[in-house]
Amino acid sequence: MSARRGRSPGGLEREVVACLAASGKPMTASEVQAELGGGLAYNTVLTALSRLYAKQALQRSARGRAFAYRLAGEGAADAEARVTAHRMHQLLEAGADRTSVLARFVGGLDDATEDLLRTLLAESEREDRP
Repeated sequence: MSARRGRSPGGLEREVVACLAASGKPMTASEVQAELGGGLAYNTVLTALSRLYAKQALQRSARGRAFAYRLAGEGAADAEARVTAHRMHQLLEAGADRTSVLARFVGGLDDATEDLLRTLLAESEREDRP
């Protein structure tokens, strides 16, 4: 079985985030590839890093002819939150009926999560005011 088939959706991205978190320092794609092992192709690792960068889960800086990547924000948990939020935005944008999607989402929340969402929305609204 190939590594690709054995990985859950988003599994490689989670592994990359965990690798960078454990390292605690910026790493190039080749360094991440070596750390992850498992016969991953360089281009596969570079694609995962590029996608995480596009989702704003990683920051990068030039290191020679390559980029060195590090976690954005407050570490692995924040990087995972950024990736999840990006996915949620994509799913919401893909839906034809945003009202129905959001109504079903909110309807499926437990009371504590619904209260948290209300608090976050209220905070966001206050921040948007001049």
